[in-house]
Amino acid sequence: KFVVVFNCSDQMDYRGLGKIYKGLAQSGSWGCFDEFNRIDLPVLSVAAQQIAIVLACRKERKRQFIFTDGDVVDLNPEFGLFITMNPGYAGRQELPENLKMLFRTVAMMVPDRQIIIRVKISE
Repeated sequence: KFVVVFNCSDQMDYRGLGKIYKGLAQSGSWGCFDEFNRIDLPVLSVAAQQIAIVLACRKERKRQFIFTDGDVVDLNPEFGLFITMNPGYAGRQELPENLKMLFRTVAMMVPDRQIIIRVKISE
């Protein structure tokens, strides 16, 4: 299987995202949407509905589902959706709540090298 990385921008629309979600769901591949919060807020709202449908069908162990555009899509339960965000930069959106709840949050930060060195020295 593949992990397909998409570099998101404000040029993405819900139709294109929908095609990507359907392709990932059919193939069982994983999709990583890098800087997902660069997508415009109205598009993020529709994307939240699209993602919710796909994830709900996987949770219910369905073999097929009807997508928002009316297409019947075969579902390979091995697919995965992941997003990355860089909050605080210009042009970045805050994710809508209905989209936030679909993903598990993991925070990353720059390590404090001084503390690490002190712990290593004191060992």
